[in-house]
Amino acid sequence: MTALRLRRGALAALTVAVLAACSAIPTSGPVQEGNAEVAEPTDIDVLAEGPQPGDTPTEIVDGFLAAGAAGFSDGFNTAREYLAGEAKASWKPDAGVAVAGPLEYQPSTVETEVTIDVPVKARVDEGGRYAEAAPEGSESVTFDMVQDDHDQWRIAALPDGLILQQEDFARSFRPASLFFLSPDQKYLVPESRWFPSKNLPTSIMTELLAGPSTWLQDAVDTAVPDGVELNPQSVIVDDDGVAHVSLAPALPVTRADRDLLLAQIDASLLPVKGIGSVQVDAGGVLLEAGGTKTLQGGNPPPSNVEFLQDDAIVALADNEVTPVPGLDTLAGLDPRSPARSEDATIRVVLYGASVLSTVPTAAAPARTLLTGSGLVAPSVDRFGWVWTAESPGGLVAVPTDGDPVHVAAPWLDGRTVRAVRVARDGVRIAIVSAGSDGVNIDVAAITRDESGAPQQVGVPVRAGASVVDASSVSWSDESTLAVVGRSTGNQAVHLVPVAGPTRALPEVAKLAAMAGGSVIYVTTTDGELRKFVGSTWAQVLGVKGASYPFFPG
Repeated sequence: MTALRLRRGALAALTVAVLAACSAIPTSGPVQEGNAEVAEPTDIDVLAEGPQPGDTPTEIVDGFLAAGAAGFSDGFNTAREYLAGEAKASWKPDAGVAVAGPLEYQPSTVETEVTIDVPVKARVDEGGRYAEAAPEGSESVTFDMVQDDHDQWRIAALPDGLILQQEDFARSFRPASLFFLSPDQKYLVPESRWFPSKNLPTSIMTELLAGPSTWLQDAVDTAVPDGVELNPQSVIVDDDGVAHVSLAPALPVTRADRDLLLAQIDASLLPVKGIGSVQVDAGGVLLEAGGTKTLQGGNPPPSNVEFLQDDAIVALADNEVTPVPGLDTLAGLDPRSPARSEDATIRVVLYGASVLSTVPTAAAPARTLLTGSGLVAPSVDRFGWVWTAESPGGLVAVPTDGDPVHVAAPWLDGRTVRAVRVARDGVRIAIVSAGSDGVNIDVAAITRDESGAPQQVGVPVRAGASVVDASSVSWSDESTLAVVGRSTGNQAVHLVPVAGPTRALPEVAKLAAMAGGSVIYVTTTDGELRKFVGSTWAQVLGVKGASYPFFPG
């Protein structure tokens, strides 16, 4: 293990140097196809220096921040050398993280205070819950200073947690998903968290055993019995890549549904780099799955993108446009925003902005499901419910064989819903809404009755706070949204993790509509169809007059 000892100013340079070394481009040898992977710098421990004699108050704070950024390597022992008195024992570095841009020290007329302006990019709480900050978010943090018995400056009072600049956070933390169960025990439902890369498997298991966050807990189940903990309180990964998980007390674990419990643990731990398999025991007894239950994940199987062309629904298959079999023309109906279920047994479309209807087929004429004002693009969930929203009126879910249901979501009172999209698991829903505080992208959990009928949409978590305007949303994968909106510059497609930093894709001239999936497609106001490949929007040649692209959901 290599160890480098640095002060604050050198940390950013080190991070850049390490990443550059890990992702160097070869200049010789044969050309090979494949996906480039940047290796994580796991063989380098970054160690910060302790305080130096004669350091000024500003230098002490600067050194403390450096030691905090490197603190995962030494248990924050060096960082505590900068603290005095009670603060040395009471400071809690694991209380949360403020992910920051470049810090700026405020001028001070007294030596006993050092104040810094922190441009906050995101916050991560002690459970690993990541919340992106709104643009221009900033706060001031003051450190109270005191001189010790040797007239050396130390920090006497400070807030708990860490202030990490973006490059330090990227070096020290990794995203992970904790997997829980849909109430019908058919799907694994992810909850995204961010944990220190050091002892990552242990952090994942500790939080998985603790259960889902408040926003999700009423809409999912877990096979983890109450009170179960790691014993010993760490996950050991051996040289063969086997993660060993020991749970206690043994009795409730052995009585739990082993297939479901092991499915949650495997899904949560196996994506961690270096883990190839997982062994779970309780009281020394190895737990083995019976193999009788198969759970689905949130990423849908591959499917062809569909879109409107010449008043018909068509599909792009092998770069050829073909009509979807069995569907009638939509001519003269002002069709917009078609949607379908994953098995294609339910197909719906908007006529104008006021009528939600089934799509006419050779076997059945169109049937109006809902008439309302300002209906948004529909989304079809796996239970056969069609979701939309009207203005005013809020969220509406419609079965194809029954009456519409206005779904309670009190947090949407006073807001106008612009877009909705239900995740493949049927548990989570992404909602874009506008109110007096601007436009929000939120993800919330759906509670349902035993038949799958929606009852309520719970209090959400906000995603993509850096996006200041948005008009449509889809699920790109089980934990990431694709959003048409604006963060800086013009309207563009953004990849918005449920918990993580937003990334804007290159702008598309005359962007009209989007279909989000493992491959993202857009249409333009000129009727072009484009798909995102690598880092560019490639035009699908030969396609004209395309509009309203969509995938199942």
